[in-house]
Amino acid sequence: MRCGIIGLPNVGKSTLFNALTASSVPAENYPFCTIDPHVGVVQLPDLRLNRLREIFNPETVTSATVEFTDIAGLVKGASKGEGLGNRFLGQIRQVDALVHVVRCFENKNITHVDGSVNPVRDAEIIETELLLSDLETIRKRLEKTEKLIKTGDKKIKKEYGFLSKLTKHCNEGHQARMIKRDKEENIILRGLHLLSAKPILYISNVDEQEITSKERGAIVQQLFNFAKKEGNTAIRICGQIEQEIASLPPEEKTEFLNEYRLKEAGLGKVIRASFDLLGLHTYFTGGSKEVRAWTIKKGLTAPEAAGVIHSDFQRGFIKAEVYKYNDLDQFGSEKSVRDRGLAKMEGKNYIVNDGDCIYFRFNV
Repeated sequence: MRCGIIGLPNVGKSTLFNALTASSVPAENYPFCTIDPHVGVVQLPDLRLNRLREIFNPETVTSATVEFTDIAGLVKGASKGEGLGNRFLGQIRQVDALVHVVRCFENKNITHVDGSVNPVRDAEIIETELLLSDLETIRKRLEKTEKLIKTGDKKIKKEYGFLSKLTKHCNEGHQARMIKRDKEENIILRGLHLLSAKPILYISNVDEQEITSKERGAIVQQLFNFAKKEGNTAIRICGQIEQEIASLPPEEKTEFLNEYRLKEAGLGKVIRASFDLLGLHTYFTGGSKEVRAWTIKKGLTAPEAAGVIHSDFQRGFIKAEVYKYNDLDQFGSEKSVRDRGLAKMEGKNYIVNDGDCIYFRFNV
């Protein structure tokens, strides 16, 4: 899973990136501190792996991972080349989801590129630039399709109709991901690689006072309402506190979190929200050599999930022996689960669930 961290200049993107990835990327009080994208790979925090380590006693334990990219700040006019313009937009095309950091705190010592804190305005600036870039992409594809429509090809005609509908939809200020579409149109949309088709997780970057409050402040609530209207998700995080937590040794982190009355570090919140956004979950494989977590789309069949490990597993799939994590946790071993008749042999139509522990049988 690849997530791009975006936002206006100077809103805390690099601070959040450092907190998530335990990095030391410069985070200065001026626009375009970040120019080239920084990439960090983060292990997914999953306490179930600790229990599976106890059960299987493997040589290695491998977590699922998320790749975060700290992308340069966007300014109004980026779709026309302003600021870092095209370079910024090109970097966004390479990620699966967008983590949009929006400043939701007042601080006279930290410059705001537009002179004031207004989260909805800031979010709309980004959304508008993504849309303008997409409209140019759609226009070029529409012109190309229009030249081919005389051939009478039904697929070309279908594509032309959808592109025309999509143009109207985006011109009215709606994000591409919000358009109603059938299966064929969905394939066309995916092929366009539009920026506004990517799901967005809004991160409300707040101060210490806001993050320790049970109720959201008025400024933060504005962003949450905007995210809901756009069909996206929003969470609260204090980037400064998260960076401090990331720098602490493990034994001090719990004490620090308790001091601020936080249940967990922000990394867990960001990853869970990202998983929900992309419709992902995790299954496990286990043995004496390795226990490993695998990230897959919800709704995948057993052969499709096996293909995430290796294409041969999918091609030669025979059966999947499935244990439920909760059963393994309760009874302590594969043998105990099997003796109770709780291990199931599943076929090609089995839909893999979150927390399944699977042994694949295949022959190539």
